[in-house]
Amino acid sequence: MIIVAMTGASGVIYGERILRALRDLDQKVGLMITDTAREIIRYELGKEPESLEELADECFDADDFTSPVNSGSSPFRAMVIAPCTMKTLSSIANGYAGNALTRAADVCLKERRKLVVVPRETPLRSVHLENMLKISMEGGIILPAMPGFYHRPASIEEVADFIAGKVLDVLGIENQLFRRWTGDIDQRKPEGDMS
Repeated sequence: MIIVAMTGASGVIYGERILRALRDLDQKVGLMITDTAREIIRYELGKEPESLEELADECFDADDFTSPVNSGSSPFRAMVIAPCTMKTLSSIANGYAGNALTRAADVCLKERRKLVVVPRETPLRSVHLENMLKISMEGGIILPAMPGFYHRPASIEEVADFIAGKVLDVLGIENQLFRRWTGDIDQRKPEGDMS
C-alpha cells in the first residue's frame, strides 16, 4: 500500500492527481487528509473531501495515533505527502510526531521506506531549506511542486499531472501522465512558431 497524505497547504490538486493516478494504475492506496486540507479541498477543488476518500482503498485519520500506519509492523511500502506544509515538513525533519500523519512519515524514515514530500511554499526561508536537507539526508525525497512546461500543458490538470508523474517515477511506478522530453528540437516549438 502507498499512503497519500494531504496537508493544509495550497496545491491540494497535486494530492488529488497522485491519488487518481495510483488508483488508475491499480495501486493499493491509503489516504490521510488533515482537517485544514479538508477545508482547502472544498475551496480549491470545489469538492467534498469524501469524494477523494472514495478513490482510496483505505482511509486513515490524520490525528488517530492508534492507526496501523503508525507502527513499523504495518506493511505499507511508501508515503507521499502532497501538498506538504512547512509545519509538517518541520515536524518530520525534527522527529516531532505530533499527529498520525507525521508519525507515519517517521515510520517511513526509520524503516527505510520511500517518503516523498511535495512542499508547497514560496519563497523559502533558510530553515525551510535546512528542514528539506535533513529529510533528504535521512533518505526522504524532496519533490517540490515545480512543474516543467516543455510538454506544453493545456490545463491546470496537465500541470499537476507533471508533478504526479514525477512522484510516480520516484516510486518506481511506470506512468504516462506527461509527455517526456525526447531531445527533439521540434518538440520545443509550439505549433505555428516560425522562429
